[in-house]
Amino acid sequence: MMSFDRRSLVALATLGSITLIGGAFMFQFLGYAPCKLCLWQRWPHAAAIAIGCIALTLGGLRIFSWLGAAAALTTGGLGVYHTGVERDWWEGPTSCSGSGNGLDMGNLLSTTGSDIVMCDQVVWQLMGLSMASWNAIASFVIAGIWIAAATRKA
Repeated sequence: MMSFDRRSLVALATLGSITLIGGAFMFQFLGYAPCKLCLWQRWPHAAAIAIGCIALTLGGLRIFSWLGAAAALTTGGLGVYHTGVERDWWEGPTSCSGSGNGLDMGNLLSTTGSDIVMCDQVVWQLMGLSMASWNAIASFVIAGIWIAAATRKA
């Protein structure tokens, strides 16, 4: 069985977040506009990428690995929350889900904004799981890699 050192694990976890953000931008390029919750899920990945780059450049891999794990767990949690909104397990933000009660007539008639993307609508899925669900799964795997890096002996 192959064993990875701490530095390799940090690089792998960082690459995981780069891949997920890259995939999100690819879907956006293909015409799948992100909703508010989709955008929220990108920020912790961006933080994890920055954390990984700093760790790989400056060292201090253990402490940065815990920070990377926190970022990955945050986006995983947001993915679970978004999945729950999509599956009607709970309500999402009123500005992008449900009946649109958070939207006023001025927003609906405005020609200056972009299309409103609803957070409770699944626009793409694979094997019955939405992008939010896949993000959650992948993010928890990445969090495990970060935790492995943090707990690995130097």
